[in-house]
Amino acid sequence: MAFNWTKRSALAGLCVFAVAGQVAAADLMDMPTADYCRTVTTSNLALTENIGELKTEVVRLMDESVAAANSSQWIDSSRPVFVWASEAKVACGMAYGYLKTSYRDEDTLNKCECFHSRMVEYMR
Repeated sequence: MAFNWTKRSALAGLCVFAVAGQVAAADLMDMPTADYCRTVTTSNLALTENIGELKTEVVRLMDESVAAANSSQWIDSSRPVFVWASEAKVACGMAYGYLKTSYRDEDTLNKCECFHSRMVEYMR
């Protein structure tokens, strides 16, 4: 009796899913439990009134994120610092791009601050 390939594929996929779920759950046990991003309130960046100060702070967060994303210490690490650094550098870069035209995009400012905070949390 030949084994149905569809059933075999489904069984293999189920096994991979079950194993991957256990690995992810084990990895999450050692993760920081900080409140990463404010979802209801506005970030500190978006609350900054002075556009010059805001640009300076966004560039600082972006530079720190770029440095972490380019660092072999974090690229080769098992911690997700590289992932959050990469996300932060993009979000902060977008926020800075908007700020150069004097437009304050609250969504990108919130993401910039949030992703940078997550990066810093995983560096500890």
